[in-house]
Amino acid sequence: MAAATKLEAHVPLYVRGTVVKGFGRGNKELAIPTANLDDGAVSSLPANFKNGIYFGWACVNREGVYKMVMSIGYNPHYRNQKKSMEAHLIHEFPDDFYGAELSVAIVGYLREEKSFASLGCVV
Repeated sequence: MAAATKLEAHVPLYVRGTVVKGFGRGNKELAIPTANLDDGAVSSLPANFKNGIYFGWACVNREGVYKMVMSIGYNPHYRNQKKSMEAHLIHEFPDDFYGAELSVAIVGYLREEKSFASLGCVV
């Protein structure tokens, strides 16, 4: 209960940043394109914000509002050394939008990060 209370103190959480190139795995390896937020957005998270998978809403360049899921943390399956925020927007965009402004409203927590037995288990 105490962990849930700490988390609830931070949601909803609003973050805005620039979409940057990530590791290139979301769309290529998993067929799940993600928008990676810049380091400034990642460092703006509260210090005790729990890593994990979240859901909420996202807006690209202040146009449209889309459902999203977001991974926040180190993606243990890939053993990342750098913390990231990767959003998957539930919408088909005609093109990549690197350099765009991405605003997200994180409204709920789904689960902890975890490692998977194989890439096939990730999706």
